[in-house]
Amino acid sequence: MSDRRDIDIAFLRQRLEDRRADISAHSNHSEDYRKPVELDQQAVGRLSRMDALQDQQMHLEQERRRAAELDRIEKTLARMERADYGFCHNCGEEIEKKRLEFDPTTPLCVDCAAHVKHS
Repeated sequence: MSDRRDIDIAFLRQRLEDRRADISAHSNHSEDYRKPVELDQQAVGRLSRMDALQDQQMHLEQERRRAAELDRIEKTLARMERADYGFCHNCGEEIEKKRLEFDPTTPLCVDCAAHVKHS
C-alpha cells in the first residue's frame, strides 16, 4: 500500500471535519427532544403522550444514526492519519476516486461492497 496521490485528502478531511461539526450541532440541538417523556395524565391527554413518545423515539433513532456516522468519520480520519486511506478493507485494492469523493467514509471498493450486499 502506498499513498494515494490521485485524491485530495486535505479536501476530503475538511469535508469530514465540517460534517462532524454539523452532526455535533444537530445532536446538541435535539438533546431536549430525546429526554424522557412526561407521562402525567393531568398535564397532557393520551394522544398527546403517544405523539410525544413517538417524537422522542424518532429523535433517539436520529441520534443513533448520527453516532454511527460520527464513528465512520472518526475511523476514516484515523485511516487518513495512518496513510492507509483510500484502500479497500477487504482486498487492499484502491477505492475509486469518484467513490471516495461521493462518500469519503466508504471502506470498500465497488466489487467488495457488491459482494457484501449479496452475501
